[in-house]
Amino acid sequence: MADWNDNPRSSTGLGTGVGAGPGYAGDVAGRTVFDAGLRQHMLSIYNYMASGVLLTGIVALLTARSGLAYSFASGPLMWLVALSPLAIVFAMSFGANRFSKGTLQLMYWAFAILMGLSMSTIFLVFTGGSIAATFFATAAAFAGLSLFGYTTKKDLSGFGSFLIMGVVGLLVAMVINIFLQSPTMMYVISFIGVLLFAALTAYDTQRLKNQYEMLRGTEFAGKAVILGALTLYLDFINMFQFLLSFMGNRE
Repeated sequence: MADWNDNPRSSTGLGTGVGAGPGYAGDVAGRTVFDAGLRQHMLSIYNYMASGVLLTGIVALLTARSGLAYSFASGPLMWLVALSPLAIVFAMSFGANRFSKGTLQLMYWAFAILMGLSMSTIFLVFTGGSIAATFFATAAAFAGLSLFGYTTKKDLSGFGSFLIMGVVGLLVAMVINIFLQSPTMMYVISFIGVLLFAALTAYDTQRLKNQYEMLRGTEFAGKAVILGALTLYLDFINMFQFLLSFMGNRE
């Protein structure tokens, strides 16, 4: 793990001997506690997120090897495993205040399992080697982008509305292409999708980092860890799927 400490806030008299009394020592101690809490908060988010992605991958691989993936490639079961994770995302996002932390945890793991069932169908389309290569490429890109979002001093909040509008536009284009079935449009959508979710990875990381100061010590802090993991999970998995359209070798 990289050392993600923020630079200490400047203090009057720092390095001059002025302000190096009890007040200064208290400020430094307080900042150290804050940094340690922030690191723990973000590590908890990443641990949940990584565990969810790993669970999804294991379920997808086992489902594909068992032959059940064919059941989820078409018919009623396809719509069930495709729409159930979306329903859980909406429930977690809009009902977080009503649900307990334990309930949100169960919903998160259920979401990861359902995503695994849904994504098992990619093994019917792409070779295992290209799926693995794309996964590791996505993991490397995600790590770099998330690190950038954590460490950059540039305020990325202004990009939020633009990125959300981009995702909405992308969804509309994907729905339109269901009817057009245009390979060119599919590649354009995939290219834009990779860029959008790459930017969202950096943006969401910074947002979750900044959110900590408001939430620390509150009852909602534990729930925020799970919701943050869900956000980064979605950034990762969407970037992976769009990137697979470029890097994946078809069976």
